[in-house]
Amino acid sequence: MRRTKVVIMGAAGRDFHNFNVFFRNNEAYQVVAFTATQIPGIEGRRYPPELAGPLYPEGIPIEPEENLPQLVRDHGVEVVVFAYSDVSHQHVMERAATAVAAGADFWLLGPASTQLSSQKPVVAVCAVRTGCGKSQTTRRVAEILKAHGKKVAVIRHPMPYGNLVAQAVQRFASYQDLDRAGCTIEEREEYEPHIDRGNVVFAGVDYGAILREAEKEADIILWDGGNNDLPFYRPDLHIVVADPLRAGHENTYWPGSVNIRQADVVVMNKVDSASVAETERLRASIAELNPQATVIEAASPISVEAPAVIARKRVLVIEDGPTVTHGEMPFGAGAVAARKLGAQLVDPRPYAVGSIVDTYEKYPHLGPVLPAMGYGERQIQELAATIAKVPCDAIVIATPIDLRRLLELPRPSTRVRYELQEIGRPTLEEALAPLV
Repeated sequence: MRRTKVVIMGAAGRDFHNFNVFFRNNEAYQVVAFTATQIPGIEGRRYPPELAGPLYPEGIPIEPEENLPQLVRDHGVEVVVFAYSDVSHQHVMERAATAVAAGADFWLLGPASTQLSSQKPVVAVCAVRTGCGKSQTTRRVAEILKAHGKKVAVIRHPMPYGNLVAQAVQRFASYQDLDRAGCTIEEREEYEPHIDRGNVVFAGVDYGAILREAEKEADIILWDGGNNDLPFYRPDLHIVVADPLRAGHENTYWPGSVNIRQADVVVMNKVDSASVAETERLRASIAELNPQATVIEAASPISVEAPAVIARKRVLVIEDGPTVTHGEMPFGAGAVAARKLGAQLVDPRPYAVGSIVDTYEKYPHLGPVLPAMGYGERQIQELAATIAKVPCDAIVIATPIDLRRLLELPRPSTRVRYELQEIGRPTLEEALAPLV
């Protein structure tokens, strides 16, 4: 039987999942390549034969996304599948135009084709954009479920940036587990806050195998989504976090625009920092896109570990990387906290080193803050070198992890934290009641 030739466009996450679920053992298709973007250094690898299955004894090459037209022409590719998240509809359609112009059809695989079913109830926490407050919402949901005596297994959206075979199924219950796995800063930012609260986190590459392991330990599966991607598992309760500071994005970014329409519950976060007009604009949009959804209002109050360290000082602010890069926020909680304490932000851009320079060039919207980029050992070293060059009195750490465990900071420092705080009713407790 002639096999339809396919290229999957991705960023080392959704693309692998779509392959595993839809293409891996499907003799009607031949995936000739993945393409990679967003994450530095993930191209030039191969999706290994151990994970690709018997139809792919040599594995599958992972090419830079800019090679897409050549791949389509050289291999006679008939279908290009778009499989990454947190990009504008304009971005998606530009890639569609590139694929179609090169001679291929362009596909978007939806939940019906890619979601797996669990034997246990599934609560999915997703978002309309990166940086809406999805992580603290997930932690709050886990807290509620555990308070009702439920054993919770958190399954995190994939971030397999290293050895894919070794990362096929991962379980994290301690910092030692993170060290043994050689986790990047980005991975630690998602896993450590759960570990701090006694939650066990599963992640990796093969989310069918991951689910089977998690089900052994859990009464309820808690899907902790990445970016604004769709859940990998069919949810019994789908919670989606939206951000009034970016009102309008819920209908113009892929695939958050699907999440908002499928949500059972929409958490309208950051209402404490958004204007009344922004909040009402988002509320009206939710009512139009998904009038059946339960809407919960929430805030993300900011606390500073040691305010005196940064008050009225010249400070370097280190923000959560994804929030201020492809999340398109010019600054985050660190800058907000520093300014409230009368601190002066020192612009790190003139002192950037190596790939940190590339980050500022790729994301020109960034303000005078340093994104905590750390997708590999080399980039972590370049982040440390950049920090060392910035002439400041103190450092604001606004990442979900304590960077001082990974880096020796050259100045006094303090952490900024933020948790979800529900306002009024309805509440997440009420939304979760049918499951507990």
